[in-house]
Amino acid sequence: MKIRVGIFGYGNLGRGVELALANSPDMQAVGVFTRRAPETVKTQTGVPVYAASALESMQKEIDVLILCGGSSTDLPEQTPRLARLFNVVDSFDTHAKIPAHFAAVDAAAKAGGKAAAISVGWDPGMFSLARLYGGSILQDAKCYTFWGKGVSQGHSDALRRIEGVVDAKQYTIPVESALARVRAGEQPCLSTREKHLRECFVVAAEGADTARIEREIKTMPNYFADYDTTVHFISQEELNEKHGGLPHGGVVICSGETGNRNKHVIEYSLKLDSNAEFTSSVLVAYARAVYRLWQEGARGCKTVFDIPPVYLSPKSREDLIAELL
Repeated sequence: MKIRVGIFGYGNLGRGVELALANSPDMQAVGVFTRRAPETVKTQTGVPVYAASALESMQKEIDVLILCGGSSTDLPEQTPRLARLFNVVDSFDTHAKIPAHFAAVDAAAKAGGKAAAISVGWDPGMFSLARLYGGSILQDAKCYTFWGKGVSQGHSDALRRIEGVVDAKQYTIPVESALARVRAGEQPCLSTREKHLRECFVVAAEGADTARIEREIKTMPNYFADYDTTVHFISQEELNEKHGGLPHGGVVICSGETGNRNKHVIEYSLKLDSNAEFTSSVLVAYARAVYRLWQEGARGCKTVFDIPPVYLSPKSREDLIAELL
């Protein structure tokens, strides 16, 4: 019996989830649920499209719901609300607000008798695990995370929510001198501003106050206020031509010592052609895990720290031990 999955939202993430499900032999997409008029949405693999308002009536047809909205305004409201009705997975990525989001989703899922996983992706997500492993293994470990150069979906979405912004892309860029020091095994104390730059390419509406838009961007808490941020106002044509892709990646580097004061550096890196498709594939793997955990009686919210790796794979435990261990 295949795991039946609903896709809530059909932007870059939703489209990636659809493709990842098509490549998962043990899972199937039940439908895409959208706040747009369903007749205006055409899926890539023929998955049916429903209005978001139809979700509640389809509880018995969905084993797990993957939420593909943005972290700025969508997921803080959607995930707790829907966790009462469905097993859910999201990619909430506003790091400073994860504890509060976890608490809200945990309470909702427990009230509804459901299981949930939040902040699933590559950071938070896979990079979170790399930080945990490095910090657990090495004495006096210090872990550093560098993102980019690449397009941040969450930050780009936050830009597009600003009044007067028609479209936008944001690039996160590591400060090379800081990256080199960390790779050399130094353990410098680096501020947020010393590790990354942020570069924004913004299409403003005709007649919009670009000075106000730039000011709102540079002072936005949790997104841009703590970084040296450059804002470029360009045309939609230039954005489409020069910034149409979604590349990203980054590294987690942990340095520390072992017993005889031998020094070690652990590095985990990702180079992604498509941020959205990779994140979508992580979401699908954790959707599989959440449903399996729920079947075993788990209730409430989980994170990547709580979910055993064996639950992520479509393969059996026996095959994984034989092939990978």
